[in-house]
Amino acid sequence: MAALDEGLWSWWWRTSNDRDAIARNVLTLLIPFLLLLLPWLLHSRSSARLPPGPPGWPLVGNLLSLKPNLHEHFTDLAGRYGPILRVYLGTKLAVVVSSPSLAEQVLKLHDKVFANRNPPAIAQRLSYGCVDIVWTSDGPTWRMLRRICVRELLGTTAMDTLYYLRRRDVRQVVADFSKKSGQPVNIGEHVFVAMIGTVTGMLWGDTAEEGEDLRKDGARFRRLIGDLMELLGRLNIGDALPALERLDLQSVNRDADTVFAYFDGIINSMIETRSKMVDKGKDFLGCLLRVKEEGDEKTALTMDQVKALLLDMVIGGTETTSSMVEWAMAEMLQKAETLKKAQKELEEVVGLDSIVEESDVPKLQYLKAVVKETLRLHPVLPLLVPHCPSSSCSVGDYVIPKGTTVFINVWAIHRDPAFWDNPLDFDPERFLREPHWDFTGKDFRYFPFGSGRRICVGMAMAERIVGYCLASLVHSFNWRVPEEEKLDLAQKLGTVMKKAVPLLAVPEPRLPKPEHYI
Repeated sequence: MAALDEGLWSWWWRTSNDRDAIARNVLTLLIPFLLLLLPWLLHSRSSARLPPGPPGWPLVGNLLSLKPNLHEHFTDLAGRYGPILRVYLGTKLAVVVSSPSLAEQVLKLHDKVFANRNPPAIAQRLSYGCVDIVWTSDGPTWRMLRRICVRELLGTTAMDTLYYLRRRDVRQVVADFSKKSGQPVNIGEHVFVAMIGTVTGMLWGDTAEEGEDLRKDGARFRRLIGDLMELLGRLNIGDALPALERLDLQSVNRDADTVFAYFDGIINSMIETRSKMVDKGKDFLGCLLRVKEEGDEKTALTMDQVKALLLDMVIGGTETTSSMVEWAMAEMLQKAETLKKAQKELEEVVGLDSIVEESDVPKLQYLKAVVKETLRLHPVLPLLVPHCPSSSCSVGDYVIPKGTTVFINVWAIHRDPAFWDNPLDFDPERFLREPHWDFTGKDFRYFPFGSGRRICVGMAMAERIVGYCLASLVHSFNWRVPEEEKLDLAQKLGTVMKKAVPLLAVPEPRLPKPEHYI
């Protein structure tokens, strides 16, 4: 055997200088590759209790087979591998949960373990180092940020106080549409511009020049918000293979820096102006600056956190809200009888001689069902914001290792025929037949805003403004799709699920008094 070994390996020691040089070069190339491959090989050998999933390639994992609309792709994979499955995003493990019982384990039974984040590199650039309420992991800092947001901006008292802003901007949309009677209008874009006014008024005052400039340049602002959301939702090679992150092969960092510079400039301008004032004001920015100046060690607020919270509210209060209204209008135009039923209810509750006020919305049971059904079919964040366990945890029959990215496929759960009759039909009356469903995330067959401690902090605000805006549009106008247009319900996922094709519709005033359109 020794002689055999010597014969097999003697070529190495007896080669010419040229062959020896070639061998050394090959080893030089192979060693780094093997070092990169080693974690994947070790992980594969220790994955006996990981959920099942599609086979992947070394280093790149399943990246090459992923499709753009991840929520649909993950739903297809769940049909093959079951309601909990794993995929490899490069060398990083991700787990997808697609059933109510498993979602309940993640978001309720093990809520504290999974109430953390594993932010992508792009989030670091777009959220001031992930110090905002979205990307900060569970802990004292995150609880402080949430407490400030609820107390000063998103709680019942603050929302009641700021109703005049919502009313002003919704009435402006109605007035704008009345001037374009008989002409196609881009519903999502107009609602988005209105939300700019509402949100900036809530954040830093309704008389700010910057807020007015943003409303005038609403199309550009919406495009940049869309770019930001698309960047956050993009699968970045730098996340999958951290060693390549600095190379920016997809120009993600470059694009992010351009978008970030725009929003950072706006926020810095507002902070600089306000910081010079003795009276910081009673709006959200003023509150944040006071907390920063007066806070003790337990409630210390950094300037980056102030900026990050403002940017969170700008994004969350504009793009997501306008998308919800656009989807609801599109579905009602697709199914005309739902629009007629909503208008009939408004005639009975509000009357044609009056305009809708936000206080009318809780009485509009059918319209509330329309909003719920819209969010069932088109949840704003179909995969929620990914969770991350702080320690290894058992879910179902499997172990989810610490640091795994966990997607909850709300979109798939909301369309599962095991839990919903005719799940692909737009049927608001299902929520009248079973009115117990709400947005609180207690029933894991329906939780469009998430559940547990990381449930969307802006849920109550979204419910108010979407219901009020939608009621005003439905009550004030008859709507139809332009003759030359075909209604398209295709979807496009960035982080927020948007219509792939903007909704164009023709408004015709239906209220008798002209002053209802001023």
